[in-house]
Amino acid sequence: MPTEISTRFTGLDFVNPFVLASAPPTESKRKILKAFESGWGGVVTKTIGLHHVENVAGPKTIFQRASEVKPYVSRNKRSDTVSHSSWNWELISDQPLDLWLPDLEEIKTTYPDRMLIASIMAGAGGEEEMDNWRKLAKAVVNVGCDAIELNLSCPHMDRKDMGANIANDEDIIRSILQAVTSAVSVPIWVKLTPSTSTLVDAAGAAYEAGAASISLCNTFPSLPLMDPETMKFEVEVDGLVTSGGLGGLAILHQALQRVSDISKAYPDKAISGIGGIRGFREAFNFIVHGAGNLQVCTAAMEEKGSGGVGVKLIEELKTDLSDYLQRKGYSSIEEFRGIARERIVEHSQVRRKSDAYNGGYAKSA
Repeated sequence: MPTEISTRFTGLDFVNPFVLASAPPTESKRKILKAFESGWGGVVTKTIGLHHVENVAGPKTIFQRASEVKPYVSRNKRSDTVSHSSWNWELISDQPLDLWLPDLEEIKTTYPDRMLIASIMAGAGGEEEMDNWRKLAKAVVNVGCDAIELNLSCPHMDRKDMGANIANDEDIIRSILQAVTSAVSVPIWVKLTPSTSTLVDAAGAAYEAGAASISLCNTFPSLPLMDPETMKFEVEVDGLVTSGGLGGLAILHQALQRVSDISKAYPDKAISGIGGIRGFREAFNFIVHGAGNLQVCTAAMEEKGSGGVGVKLIEELKTDLSDYLQRKGYSSIEEFRGIARERIVEHSQVRRKSDAYNGGYAKSA
């Protein structure tokens, strides 16, 4: 049986389902062109906005590694360590829209068969900001972007009407989608924050308002570690730190839980899975929980000599996916996408040691 690693997702044809997420790997034309040259099926640009952005006066991203000896988790470079996580407090792109537009047009012209998704962000709370969403959407689509991802999830924006600060408000989600879908006709992906107890409701509001897909998980709000000897955080400016985003392998299992929750609630809707994908095994787990598209960030950034775009990583992902399809006799990922969904049940539905046990939700209710 012939196998096919190409996928159709939200009406778009991807040469493979692997996409670089909106982050430093997609912050410039140079990096995106290199990513496409290396084989990535798509990219989501670093988030483009209209307001002035200025990052902190110090390192914006650190990578933490785990060891069997003390210190067990640290950003310190040591032998015999493995990747644990990334942590960043970087804001959206500081490159203005008028510089992004010719770059996006050149990228799409150079690689017309690769999917170029523009991540955009504006504010909330008034018609002026809704106009900003519409302006951004029209501008990126007019230069050839295939889809748009709305950033409603950045955990450390410097404005309270942006990013994860507004992702729990279903009315705001609906209003932003109404503004964007009225301006353009390309697929709209919505990147939601995982740090909410109402994620399923937020996703439902987004789907109802016209979202073609939900993208999750963005990084989790978190703090860097403090060194007990120096009393300094592993990343700080003038001794101060604020909430940043944790990504990489450390969030894999939490990301899978969020994807599963959305997939079970809306089994016929599209999901782009993000969070801890370092190889095919992690990607496979997102697929069986319902994701039809896989976004990667930390693993690409950590690959030495790749310029932060995961040159060897994308080859490994494509090869391992193709090999798996052939070994198992699948023609595409659609044949096993979502197969774990029905095996995720309430705690009370899992068999107990004793038939006489009378606890659990099912019996007590």
